[in-house]
Amino acid sequence: MDLSFSFIIPVYNRPNEIRELLESLSHQTYPKSFEIVIVEDGSTISSEAEILAFRDRLDIRYLKKENSGPGDSRNFGMQRAKGNYFIVLDSDCILPRQYLIEAEKSLTADYAHCYGGPDAAHKSFSNVQKAINYAMTSIFSTGGIRGGSSSVDKFQPRSFNMGISKEAFEKSGGFGNIHPGEDPDLSMRLWEKGYETKLIREAFVYHKRRISFNKFFLQVKKFGMVRPILNNWHPGSSRVFYWFPSLFCIGLIFSIILLFIGWGRYPWPVILYAAYFAFIFLDALIRNKNLVVALFAIIAVMIQFFGYGYGFLKSVILVNFSKSEPQVIFPELFFKQN
Repeated sequence: MDLSFSFIIPVYNRPNEIRELLESLSHQTYPKSFEIVIVEDGSTISSEAEILAFRDRLDIRYLKKENSGPGDSRNFGMQRAKGNYFIVLDSDCILPRQYLIEAEKSLTADYAHCYGGPDAAHKSFSNVQKAINYAMTSIFSTGGIRGGSSSVDKFQPRSFNMGISKEAFEKSGGFGNIHPGEDPDLSMRLWEKGYETKLIREAFVYHKRRISFNKFFLQVKKFGMVRPILNNWHPGSSRVFYWFPSLFCIGLIFSIILLFIGWGRYPWPVILYAAYFAFIFLDALIRNKNLVVALFAIIAVMIQFFGYGYGFLKSVILVNFSKSEPQVIFPELFFKQN
């Protein structure tokens, strides 16, 4: 199949990010032409000046629309793109020079209608960004479900770095209005229609995630809240390991209580947790070669487990025991589509 790529990039009040992304796209070593479709999603801080600065170096289509969320904005861009294979990116990503070459090479050898790629921490990232990147990508915290290592289940591409064929987009209808969670929802709908997804390890991006620890907690809490909704939408998609963050946190709390109630007679549960966090510290130190990042990685992993675990338990209870629809229970997780 002769692949023709269109990058689809929604942007909302992030002119500095889009400039860095476009700069990286301008340095792609890919020998053929490719299209870039940027969708300004009702921003109050326009990215137009930054985008116009690259018009002589890149084939860019700049579209504007009212704010309706990233999923709807991606659909808006794909409906208007000229390529037959769409690559969806978040605006806070930077691409290595060989990205498109690696994506095309993998799709040519083993075609799939949808793929995802992992993310990595660029050397320019802050210590907090590197720590959060570790928590989100390490096999010892997420189990590899976000890419970069063998997954315990079928791979679900994430929309910060996802490719989807024009055919699969049109057959599936694209992204839904839930956010976050629109990407695993799309993956499962593609599977239901007979399309396969795959991981392309070499097609990685540097994902900046411009967030603080506080914002990270709110983000992962929403990830946890979304999962029971998706499990209800897609019967058979529930997995035991989705419970792990909640059980991990409950176990940690009870271990600490047991330590104090037992006056030190039951130290082993706490010792096991301490050993786990010591291992996280050492692994993060080896990967990043930075003591501060390693210390921050412990904080990031704890935030990830507690945020996701709390959101997941809350959602399990409300989704399964409330008579209301998820859109009514959690209106903050849904955008109104145009």
